[in-house]
Amino acid sequence: MQPAKNIFSYRQYWAKRFGTAPYLPLSRQQMDELGWDSCDIILVTGDAYVDHPSFGMAVIGRVLEAQGFRVGIISQPDWNSKDAFAELGKPNLFFGVTAGNMDSMVNRYTSDRRIRSNDAYTPKGEGGLRPDRATIIYTQRCREAFKGVPVVIGGIEASLRRIAHFDYWSEKVRRSILFDAKADLLVYGNAERQIVEIAHRLAANEPVSNLTDIRGTAFIVNNQHLPDGWSEMSADEIDTGDQPIPNANPYATEPPCDTTHTVASSEKKVITLHRRPKLDRSRTVVRLPSYEKVKRDKELYAHASRILHLETNPGNARALRQHHGDKDIWLNPPPIPLATAELDAIYDLPFSRLPHPDYRDDNIPAYEMIRFSVAIMRGCFGGCTFCSITEHEGRIIQSRSEESIIREIEVMRDSVPGFTGMVSDLGGPTANMYRLACKSEKIESACRRLSCVHPAICENLNTDHAPLIKLYKRARALPGIKKILIASGLRYDLAVRSPEYVKELATYHVGGYLKIAPEHTESEPLSKMMKPGIGSYYRFKEMFDKYSKAAGKEQYLIPYFIAAHPGTTTEDMLNLAIWLKQNSYRADQVQAFLPSPMALATAMWHSERNPLKKITRSSEKVFVPRGIKIRRLHKAFLRYHDANNWPLLREALKQMGRADLIGNGKKHLVPNWQPVGTGDQPQGKHGSHNKGETFTTQQTHGRPNSTQKRKGNFSGKTKSRVVRRVRRTKK
Repeated sequence: MQPAKNIFSYRQYWAKRFGTAPYLPLSRQQMDELGWDSCDIILVTGDAYVDHPSFGMAVIGRVLEAQGFRVGIISQPDWNSKDAFAELGKPNLFFGVTAGNMDSMVNRYTSDRRIRSNDAYTPKGEGGLRPDRATIIYTQRCREAFKGVPVVIGGIEASLRRIAHFDYWSEKVRRSILFDAKADLLVYGNAERQIVEIAHRLAANEPVSNLTDIRGTAFIVNNQHLPDGWSEMSADEIDTGDQPIPNANPYATEPPCDTTHTVASSEKKVITLHRRPKLDRSRTVVRLPSYEKVKRDKELYAHASRILHLETNPGNARALRQHHGDKDIWLNPPPIPLATAELDAIYDLPFSRLPHPDYRDDNIPAYEMIRFSVAIMRGCFGGCTFCSITEHEGRIIQSRSEESIIREIEVMRDSVPGFTGMVSDLGGPTANMYRLACKSEKIESACRRLSCVHPAICENLNTDHAPLIKLYKRARALPGIKKILIASGLRYDLAVRSPEYVKELATYHVGGYLKIAPEHTESEPLSKMMKPGIGSYYRFKEMFDKYSKAAGKEQYLIPYFIAAHPGTTTEDMLNLAIWLKQNSYRADQVQAFLPSPMALATAMWHSERNPLKKITRSSEKVFVPRGIKIRRLHKAFLRYHDANNWPLLREALKQMGRADLIGNGKKHLVPNWQPVGTGDQPQGKHGSHNKGETFTTQQTHGRPNSTQKRKGNFSGKTKSRVVRRVRRTKK
């Protein structure tokens, strides 16, 4: 992998003379106070503006400011007219548009397509302040406000829609977001490297149409356009492999490029294999099946998804292109990951770490969650098929230096109002991947695995947790720091490789409960998720309990699970429910699988094929629990203790031939009685309904009391709400 130019090595733009703004301006008045007559770049976002490095628009804004540009922000504008988009005037260089830290559709709708009543990225948590498909709407309004100004779209919404993608909310394959938004450029992934180059080249009067050679970008080209010196290959060639006699093309596209067929005689066909000369990967573009074909052919959609994911390693990825009518979408290879020095410089920028003063004392829930947290790395090589992190941030871990992290903790300690000495998290996409990487840069650059840890941890992966342990120890020893918690997701199959890490974690960094995500107990769903087997969970739990006890602490694991994931049968959910009861876990709220654009699990959901393997017309089929009825049932198994779910579960258990699990004993899953006001009965005073989509659990411990024995409920010192409700009813 060739090193990239340091993003802080560019010559600063002339506007650097205006200095650093305490906050990037949200209004014309604030621009005047800074002495600006105009903005060089205007960022439009669906989030409230919080000047904190966990908020994407703040990071991009501060990085561009450090390059010398004057950056303004239009935050959560009224999208019903162009007026709000003209608030700061015409930008000299370009508009940068993002839906925000979350995809606008995920932000606004639950996995059952119900509108959410709140928005964590909005003051007071108020919902409805961003439109559906915000990137498209915002871009159109920018075009209306100032014709001819380049528009660059980015953020996770644009990143995950960079090619033809399945859209769960409309139940169809949509074309690349570039065509609907009509933007000039799309930047995908963490965008600092791309956006800095774009800004400097536009500032040098280079037309936006010339910016076609920047990694991590996508743009629209003419159908027949192929740059000088470039070669094109079909996606069919990548997954075919060299064979003495090629198989018939299962995708019914153009014939494979590396074979020719000649007839030797009237009775015998001779197949002559002409191998194409080895192509320069850096000058080769892979032709994906067209939008029109993947829209009507689910197997081709799965094939295209697989090829996209195989071409995501910055060390060997090739450019991709895909027909959309008479135009093509062209995707350059992913950006080169940021070096530690670059990442440190970003986090050393003058963030106030506070919401903009215009919000006064309004609570912004997402900010409250990360207010006292510190990000120590980016990226994730886990490759979980349902997760968007890998598609967005990539598989290569980008770690900050220990010094940079310590500096941020000290700044937070000394300057953020309300800090009490409690650091809520030192983490990132995965808490314990800090400084983990391939042992060989050469191997890493050539690798095309979808995950470094599935189906087993790669022997070339360095799993040494020593740098992370050292960081934890140094951070908790800082004056004024009372406790450092770890709240980011933990990869426990990696953690068990380092007993010293588990000891440090259990002894000093858990506040009674530690959340981890096995996601399931059964092998078939786990294989489709690319998650480790439940045996890894048991090994981690054994170590965690051991070190918690040694530290004299009573601490518990809270496992998270997911319902209705592709590959999950009703029998799988029943087995999970039995496991939950045997281990005395209760899910208070549950999460059902939500097919996010471009995820591999979404390709399974849509195509009912397994893109973790080569796709053919006869390749492995995947069971998909589609439809509201089966999704409700799968969620009900996770909340089998909720009396409102008992009628549904009783019916399902009878149909499955498992009526033996209905009864009032400890071995039964659901009782054969029903409290008044629950389930199919009229809602009573103490009835309840399942609300929410976030998964949490409650664990009970101890011996069962007499009431629980009679009613067949969980054992535990904490009596269930159902039991208390029954007692009141009987009285």
